[in-house]
Amino acid sequence: MTTKQIVLAARPNGMPTLNDFRSENIELAALKDGEVLLKGLYYSVDPYMRGRMNEGKSYVAQFELNQAIEGGVLATVLESKSDLFKTGDTVLGALPWSEQMVASDKGLQKIESTVESLTYYLGILGMTGLTAYFGLIHIGKPKAGETVVVSGAAGAVGIAVGQIAKIQGARVIGIAGSDEKARMLKEEFGYDEVINYKTTTDMTASIGKLCPKGVDVYFDNVGGSISDAVIQNLNFHSRIALCGQISLYNSTEIPMGPRIQPMLLTRSVLMKGFIINNFEKDFPEGIAHLSKWVNEGKLKFTETIIEGFDELPSALLGLFKGENNGKMIVKS
Repeated sequence: MTTKQIVLAARPNGMPTLNDFRSENIELAALKDGEVLLKGLYYSVDPYMRGRMNEGKSYVAQFELNQAIEGGVLATVLESKSDLFKTGDTVLGALPWSEQMVASDKGLQKIESTVESLTYYLGILGMTGLTAYFGLIHIGKPKAGETVVVSGAAGAVGIAVGQIAKIQGARVIGIAGSDEKARMLKEEFGYDEVINYKTTTDMTASIGKLCPKGVDVYFDNVGGSISDAVIQNLNFHSRIALCGQISLYNSTEIPMGPRIQPMLLTRSVLMKGFIINNFEKDFPEGIAHLSKWVNEGKLKFTETIIEGFDELPSALLGLFKGENNGKMIVKS
């Protein structure tokens, strides 16, 4: 059986282009015991994939040149030689960008959806929701009445962070890249105020105006000059959950910003970077809370779903242009 896959054709220098990807047909191997033949249904597209396109050591293995890109995939079982899964089952796993694939049954999770959308298991009930939960609850530790600022607020993680902070009784300020995203965050997801960084000339002053008592928790999804501005408004004993630095992922030089250590020192600020797998042993706790809040209607989600397997590279590039509201997903 032949199928189509999308491989890393070249390592990008700066912003990736479509030329860094290649589509090709491959022959699938025959099934062995403990394996399943899968058909991809929904493919997760995430900012961390940009880092895996680079050469060098990181917290996760880099994509290999001329090998399929890999990410979270919801798939259906077409054929099984596994005792764990049968034909017709829906599974979730870290799988290649391939229309069909042969995979070991190890590492696959059977999905029996109890929520309105199967794709929630790529987002709010998957790595996205867990990232928001553990970064905010275990590192940010917001208290009722405190002020939480979230950059990249209209992204998949940011939308979840703001709502979880509201559940904790905090006041929540978002930073996003358009007036439409700001409206969405306030009207649909409960943000108290949102700053459009693209039309704001003085971010430090704007944050100070909306946070007159200072910032107690900063959930940092973007880094760069936006984070520089937030840090100028931090309270004593504030906490920074360092989740992402998407504004810097395509930099070809190491950017120089303000020296933040004096601010962190004199205000006794905690800043902690994290990778979601740091909390793997606590995943059941996170899933339990997220599922409860979703079922109670306290935690809502939005997705940008693009149709067509061949659109995967364009969808990934779209993350760096702000083309997504919430989770970016490609439907095969």
